[in-house]
Amino acid sequence: MPTILGQNQYGKAENRVVKITRDGAVHHIRDLNVSVALSGDMDDVHYSGSNAHVLPTDTTKNTVYAFAKQHGIASPEQFGTALARHFVTSQEAIRRARIRVEEYAWERVDTTASEAASGAGSASGGDGGPRHSFVRKGQETRTAQITYDGDRWEILSGLTGLTVLNSTDSEFSGYVKDAYTTLPEDHDRILATDVTAVWRHDTADGDGTAPDGGVRDWDESYVRAKAHMLRAFAETYSLSLQQTLYQMGARVIDHCAGIDEIRFSMPNKHHFRVDLAPFGLTNDAADGAVYYAADRPYGLIEATVLRDGAEPRIPVDMTNL
Repeated sequence: MPTILGQNQYGKAENRVVKITRDGAVHHIRDLNVSVALSGDMDDVHYSGSNAHVLPTDTTKNTVYAFAKQHGIASPEQFGTALARHFVTSQEAIRRARIRVEEYAWERVDTTASEAASGAGSASGGDGGPRHSFVRKGQETRTAQITYDGDRWEILSGLTGLTVLNSTDSEFSGYVKDAYTTLPEDHDRILATDVTAVWRHDTADGDGTAPDGGVRDWDESYVRAKAHMLRAFAETYSLSLQQTLYQMGARVIDHCAGIDEIRFSMPNKHHFRVDLAPFGLTNDAADGAVYYAADRPYGLIEATVLRDGAEPRIPVDMTNL
């Protein structure tokens, strides 16, 4: 039987780009990992090896760095949008561009406390010391994926590795029990998880501009979505991780206009109370228990939360985004 070419794409993956913006003595940093995937009229290169329609992956790498300098990096979404538009509109053979971005967050080192403790505040001019020193934040990695085919935009924002824990207000009981069930019911447990979330923006306004035609503040949108996730996690009395997941997604949808869909992947990071009875000790949660944290196996809870009437578009398997 003859063979035919199916879906295909190519590009340069994991371009690490760090952009420093100097605002006088105050510096700002954006640290990204950018992956470019292009598709379009690429049959010939697969069938005959003709590179007539191929923009070299080295060129896509260079474009990432040049755009960082020429256009700056206001946000992962803004930067990915600029790149996607460029590749689709500048090359006739390229019909679709997908830009994936991870951002590694830094925060400025605050020397004020150490200066006050040492009495050295005046030595730095009394302005809080250096404004160009940073320390990597130890929380989540911010993500974005922008896809453009010349007509339609899809803009996904997200995060991964956001580790959260509730030390109470969580229980697990009333579940199905069969011959293989050994797990005891727990009415006061630790609930912990590493949140991976992806949310889709309403792009009815082209590439995601604000409803008034202005530039959408992607950084503010990200901070707001994350804050609502955390608030729902903290305020939900959890009878199951599924319930907590839903409340987190529902709060984002309810409080963030322009976000129509959000999908979570959340492992249940089990914490089991240590059996201290052999040592004549009780280990009750109410008295401040001692736990051991099991890293595997773990329950894995995944679900999508949608605005009523919205169409689900985020893939069920987010590893294939």
